[in-house]
Amino acid sequence: MRRRAFIELLGGAVLARPFALRAQSPALPVVTLINARSADGSAALAAEFAKGLSQTGFADGKDVVVEYHWLDGHYEALSTIIDDAIRRRVAVIATPGNSPGALATKAATETIPIVFGVSEDPVALGLVKSLAQPRTNATGINFFASEIDAKRLGLMHELLPKAVRIAVLINPANAATSEATSKALTEVAPSLGLELLFFRASTPAEIDAAFAAIAGARADALFVAPDAFFTSRRTQFAALAARDRLPASTFSSEMAAAGLVMSYGTNLADMFRQVGVYTGTILKGAKPSELPVLQSTRFEFTINLKVARLLGVDVPATLLARADDVIE
Repeated sequence: MRRRAFIELLGGAVLARPFALRAQSPALPVVTLINARSADGSAALAAEFAKGLSQTGFADGKDVVVEYHWLDGHYEALSTIIDDAIRRRVAVIATPGNSPGALATKAATETIPIVFGVSEDPVALGLVKSLAQPRTNATGINFFASEIDAKRLGLMHELLPKAVRIAVLINPANAATSEATSKALTEVAPSLGLELLFFRASTPAEIDAAFAAIAGARADALFVAPDAFFTSRRTQFAALAARDRLPASTFSSEMAAAGLVMSYGTNLADMFRQVGVYTGTILKGAKPSELPVLQSTRFEFTINLKVARLLGVDVPATLLARADDVIE
């Protein structure tokens, strides 16, 4: 009952702000932005999106109205938000860091422009026909969270050469990313001599339960699949990993800073900013079908040396030398 009540409240909340703002500025185009993170802690990413818009001459509240929908892991709320945006014929639907949102929006409309940020190949997902020429109502950026899963597992193996039983935590509510991660790790694990143990979680309570199960399975380390909701729960992850003395690898540098031992991934702030740039470009008249899909080029390897020392992990000097950021 509490979960259902929250979803109903969420639906009411996301509808209230757009109508109020449109009443004040009826001529302004409306952009609907949807992400699976919680609103708490997402201000910096929203600012990056706004910065991208500003690079094309748009300011929120002055030239455009941006509706921010932070799902807090409630992917089931997507259809309500998307249906409402389509009914009101918003100018653009932006889904940075939200593969489920991009797929659901693409399935719901072939006319409203979509600017996505996805961790998987957008051609394989069916969002575009090709990277150079999307030829659909969608374009955006591929930030490679899933494509680099195998490399991240390799880095984890270098950091923890004696770890054999690796727990992998995926979010079943984020099917595209979970499937991509599972496939990539299953293919590379045998060559590294690793045994994978898969666990699932899509709510805070399920994260708690998953950690208890991981401890019971005597896993040597934890590989956290890329997922916006997981990133928004970084404090919970850090506390549980510290409690269980479990070295954990993540895509997000935010999670490493919060207390996980390492991260390897692309810069999410850059991705949000670029989604903002493309959103503004479309507002100025460009067609998404003609805007090439971009690909992230900036990768960041972070080691939380302070946490490693607390866990008794001896970080090889070769890894420290390759790290872009060492937290001490």
